[in-house]
Amino acid sequence: MDSTPPPPTIIPPPPPPPPPPNQSQFIQKIVSILISSNNKTSLKPLTQYIPHLTPSLIPFILSSPTLSSRPTTLLSFFKWCQSHLPHFTHNTNSLPSLLTLLPSLFHFKKFFHAKYLLVSFITIDPLHRLRDSLLNPSPHFPPPSRDLLDTAIGAYVQAQKPYYAVQIFQKMKQQSLRPSVINCNILLNSLVKCPSPNSFFMSIEVFEDLIKLGVAPDTTTFNIMIYGCCSKYKFKNAMEFLNRMTDEFQCFPDTATYNSILDAFCKKGLLNEARDLLVDMKDRGLPPDQVTYHTLVCAYCRLGWLKEAVETIQLMTSSKVSPDVWTCNTLISEFCKVGRIEDAFGLRDEMVNMKLLPDVITYNTLINGCFEWRTSSEVIKLLKEMSEMGVKPDAITYNILLKGLCKDGKMAEASESIRVMEEDGFSPDNFTYNTLIYGYCKAGKIREAFKTMEEMLQKGLNKGTVTLNTVLHTLCREKKLNEAYELLNSASKWGYVLDEVTYNIIVKGLCKEGKLEEASESIWKMEENGFSPNDITYNTLINGYCKAGTMGEAYKIMDEVLRKGLKMNIMTLNLFIHTLCKEKKLNEAYELLHSASKLGCAPDEISYVTLMMGYFKNNDVDGALKLWNEMKKKDILPNFVTYNSVIRRLFNSGKTEQAMIILNEFLESGLVPDESTYNRLIHGYCKEGYLKKAFQFHNHTWKREN
Repeated sequence: MDSTPPPPTIIPPPPPPPPPPNQSQFIQKIVSILISSNNKTSLKPLTQYIPHLTPSLIPFILSSPTLSSRPTTLLSFFKWCQSHLPHFTHNTNSLPSLLTLLPSLFHFKKFFHAKYLLVSFITIDPLHRLRDSLLNPSPHFPPPSRDLLDTAIGAYVQAQKPYYAVQIFQKMKQQSLRPSVINCNILLNSLVKCPSPNSFFMSIEVFEDLIKLGVAPDTTTFNIMIYGCCSKYKFKNAMEFLNRMTDEFQCFPDTATYNSILDAFCKKGLLNEARDLLVDMKDRGLPPDQVTYHTLVCAYCRLGWLKEAVETIQLMTSSKVSPDVWTCNTLISEFCKVGRIEDAFGLRDEMVNMKLLPDVITYNTLINGCFEWRTSSEVIKLLKEMSEMGVKPDAITYNILLKGLCKDGKMAEASESIRVMEEDGFSPDNFTYNTLIYGYCKAGKIREAFKTMEEMLQKGLNKGTVTLNTVLHTLCREKKLNEAYELLNSASKWGYVLDEVTYNIIVKGLCKEGKLEEASESIWKMEENGFSPNDITYNTLINGYCKAGTMGEAYKIMDEVLRKGLKMNIMTLNLFIHTLCKEKKLNEAYELLHSASKLGCAPDEISYVTLMMGYFKNNDVDGALKLWNEMKKKDILPNFVTYNSVIRRLFNSGKTEQAMIILNEFLESGLVPDESTYNRLIHGYCKEGYLKKAFQFHNHTWKREN
C-alpha cells in the first residue's frame, strides 16, 4: 500500500505537431489496413510498417475520424502496438496514445476495457505521469472527462494505490463532477480496509463529500462504512450510519449490515448489545443467516458458554438455516478443550446427518481431543474413518499424532509416524522435530534426542533455541549436568542460537544440585557472551543460597539485583523470610518484610504467615498478633489453612480470648474449622470452664456443616 503520495509535479509531453503530408499518407494507409481488418489476427499486414510506426504517430492514427466509430478496432490496434512496437511500452511514449484512445472507449460504454488499460498503465508508471496528467492536464489535451476521472478512481484502487484515487476524487470535487456510486464504493472499501490509522477518517471525509456532490449512497455504501466503523470498534459511529441510511437516504439495511455490527459486538463480549441488535434485525423482517449464527456460536465459544452455543446451532436447524462445517468445527473444538468428547463426537455425527462432510480440521480436532481425554486406540479408529471418508491427513494431522504418541511415551510409533508423514509428501518441520525431541527427553532417551538434533541439522532446519533449551532442561532435570554443560559449550558449533532462557536453565539446574559456585560462573559466562541476566536468573541463584543457608551470599546478590534496577520476586522474598525465621533472625525478617515493597515486591499472605509462624515458634505471640492485624489492615485476606493454624497456636499459647476473636471472624466469613482446630477449641473451652460456650460452638458448627 502506498504511503501519502508526493504532490503532482510532472506534466506529460504535449502531442506532436500535425504530421507532414508524406506522414499523412502513411497514416491513411495504416487506417485503411485497420478498416479492412476484423480482428487482432488480421493486423499482420501492419508488421511490415513497424520500423515507421513511431510512438508520435500513434495518437494521429487513433484520432482518425474514419476510425471514430470503431472502438474495437482502435483497442485492437493499441494492444498490437503494445506488443509489437519496441518503444511503445515505455509510459512516456504510450501516455498520449492512451489519452487519445480512452474518449472513444467511454463514448461507446466500454468502461471495462478502459479500466483495464488504466490499471495496466498505472503498474508501469512509477513517476505517476498519468495521475499528473489527470490532476494538471496539459493545454495540448482536452481536460479529462467525468468518465475518465471516475474510471481512474477504480483503476488506482485496483492497482493498490487508494491515496492517489482519493486525489482523483478530490479533483472531481473541485470541478463539481459527480463520480459513480460504484467507484465511490470501491474507494471507500479500500480506505476502510487500509491499515493506515488515517484511512478511516479519510473514508468519513470522502463519504461526506460524495453526499455533497449529489451521489446517492446505496446499501453497499453504508455497509462499507459500518464495516469500517466496526473494524475500529467505533460503535457509536456504526449506529449513526445505520440510522442515517433509513432516516436520510431511504436505504434499507440488509443482513450483511447487521452482521458487521453483530460481529464487532461479539468480539468485544457485548452480548447484551448483540441480543438487542438481533431483536432490531428481526423487527425489520431480516432473518438471521448462516453468518449471523456463526458469529454468535463463535462468541459463545470464546466465553465458554457452550450451552448457548449448542442452542444456537439447534435454532439454526429449526430455522431452516444449515450450519456450515466451519461453525460445527468451532463448537467441536470447544467441546474437546473442556473434555466433552462425547458431545464433540455427537456433533460430528449430526454433521453427517445434515449432509455436512467433516473435513480434515474436524478430524484433527477430534484426534487431539482423544489424545487429551481418551486413549490412542480411539485415534486409530479416527484415522481409519478419515481414510474411509476420503479425508486426507495434512501436516497438522501428523504433528498432532506425533505429539499425542510422544505424550503417551510411544516413541517407536512416534518415530514411525514421521516416516509415514514423509511418504505422504509432507516435510517434517521444526515443530515436528522439536516435538519428537521433547518426547525423547521426557522418556529419558537423551541419545535419541541428540540423533534427532543431528538429523535436523542435516536437513538444514532452523537451529532455534527451543530445541536446545528443551534438551538442556531435560538433562538438568535428569541431573546430567556434565552433559548439559557439554551441550551448552558445543551449541554454537552446532549452529544453535543461545538466549537468556538457555543460561537460566543451566543456572537453575546447578542451584538444584547445590553447585552454587558453578551457577555463579554460568552467570559470568552469560554476561561475557553478551546476555544480560534478568530477575529470574538472580532470583534462582538467591533461592539456591537461601536453601543452602548462605545468607551472606544471598544478600550480596540481592544488592546486585537492586543496583541493576531489577526486582525481587515473591518466591525469593518468601524464601528469604523462611530462611531468616529458620535461623531465628526475626528482626531481619521483619525489616525485610516491610522494605519489600520498596524493592518492587509486595508481600503476600505467605510472607506474613511465614513470619507469624516464626514468632509463634519463638513464643512471641504478641509479635504474631501484631502481624495478623497488620495483614488484615492491608486487605491481605487469610485463607482457611491460615485461620486454622493461627487459632490453634493461640489456644496452644493460652491466648483463649484472642483465639475467640479470630474464631468469630473465621465463622463470620462462612468458613468452618477443620477437625483438629475444632477438637482443640472444644478442649480449650472445657479447660477454661466454658462448658456452655463449648456446646454453643458445637451446635453452631454442626448447623453450618448440615
